[in-house]
This record gives sequence, structure tokens and C-alpha cells, in this order.
Amino acid sequence: MFFQIKAYLKFLWHSKNEHAVHSPFVFSLITKCFYDKKTKPEYSLLKEYRNALLANKNSIEVTDFGAGSKVFKSNTRIIAQIAKTAGISPKRAELLFRVTHYFQPENILELGTSLGLATSALALGNKKAAITTLEGCPNTLAIAKNQLQLFNITNIEFITTDFSEYFTTHNSQLTTHNLIYFDGNHSKKATLEYFELLLPTIANDSVWIFDDIHWSADMEAAWEIIQKHPKVTVTIDTFQWGLVFFRREQPKEHFIIRT
Repeated sequence: MFFQIKAYLKFLWHSKNEHAVHSPFVFSLITKCFYDKKTKPEYSLLKEYRNALLANKNSIEVTDFGAGSKVFKSNTRIIAQIAKTAGISPKRAELLFRVTHYFQPENILELGTSLGLATSALALGNKKAAITTLEGCPNTLAIAKNQLQLFNITNIEFITTDFSEYFTTHNSQLTTHNLIYFDGNHSKKATLEYFELLLPTIANDSVWIFDDIHWSADMEAAWEIIQKHPKVTVTIDTFQWGLVFFRREQPKEHFIIRT
């Protein structure tokens, strides 16, 4: 916790708003998407989805996996508690919806379904998108699948798998991903492994979103390595997220933006 407080204070010191941004691409993203304060009808659906999970007092066995398919935690948890503590926040869900709606990605990949809170934001952001969501725990994935179907969100393929194994065995079949949301394993080793394994799927307009880039010193180190990668042009640090772009026409720039 102390590390994250220190990291946030550093972020506040260096962060800017749209007035300090001279890139037309980033300026448009900030003003038309990040700072869009208009109420969207989809926000009500996101709230209903969350409230349904928060009202669910049933318990399930939750299994988390480390890199290499190694189980490192398995315990019984109440669904409402998972939704409250482990899922994306309401504010971030709305921002994820706006980012998806802004870019209209055709193919979306999510690493870490959990209970589907972020999945619902991705799906509502572009109802025509083909979404693949990966989750290591079959029980949380089953809850997410059932919940999303109850809300008539049907443009999703659910896969129970270890991420590394999936990327390795499906490498020859990987298609272009216009948006990838990384929220499955907050470690330097796993984050960089997924980054390298998924690089063959990028297009010029791809956007990758890494969650919790300031979670730990290791995650900050991974974020710095990603920023410096030669295929990466623009990166945006919003503290909670790191957004990565591969636009060849853009000069290499890094932005620290308050949202």
C-alpha cells in the first residue's frame, strides 16, 4: 500500500491534462473520450450488472493461477465480495466502455474475465465486436457467462485456460486484435511474457490496455520496458492503466494523463 501511495503522488506531480498535449491523436482521445462527461444509456446497464453481482451472496471456489499454469491460491469466496473487491470499479468500467466505443474495435481480447464486469463494458462499447475472454478459474467464468447471458450480451467467446498455454498452443491461429485488455496476472514476468506472445496480433490501430501498472515495483518495471519497445509508439499512463498504441505514423511519445 505504501508503494502505491508513493507511486500515486509521483503520478500527480508529473501528470497533465489535455492542455499540455500537442499530439492531435492523443488530444482527441482525451477530450472526446477520457473527459466525455455525458451520461450514456449503457451506464445504467453496467450499474445493473454490478448490482446483480453485489446482491449475490452465494459462495464459489475460486482458483487463481500463476505463470506456467501453477495454482497459487484456491479458496471459497462470496460472489458479492469478489464483485466488490476484485472487479473493475464503476468509474473505470465507464471509461473502458468509452474507450471501446471510441475506437470501435472489431476483435477484442480480454485476459482475466473474473465475474465479467469489464467484459460487459467491452461488449456494450461495441456490440458488433467479436470478443474472446480468457479466465483461469472455471467457477468465476461460469458466473460471468451466465450473468452476461441474462443481460443479453452474446458477442463473447468464453475460454477457461492458462494464458501462456493458450497463446502458445493457439499461436498459429491468432488473428488481429484491435483491442486487448490485460487484467489477469499482475507480475512483471507474466506481463512481459503476454506482451511478447501477443505482438504478432497487432495492427496499426491496435490499442492495448494494461491494468494496475503501478501495482508494484515489478509492474512499473514491466511498464517501462513496454514503453521502450521499438514497435510501441504512443503510451498513456492514467495511473490505473497503461494504454499502448502501435501507430507507425505517430512519433514515439509518452503521456501521463489525469482522468
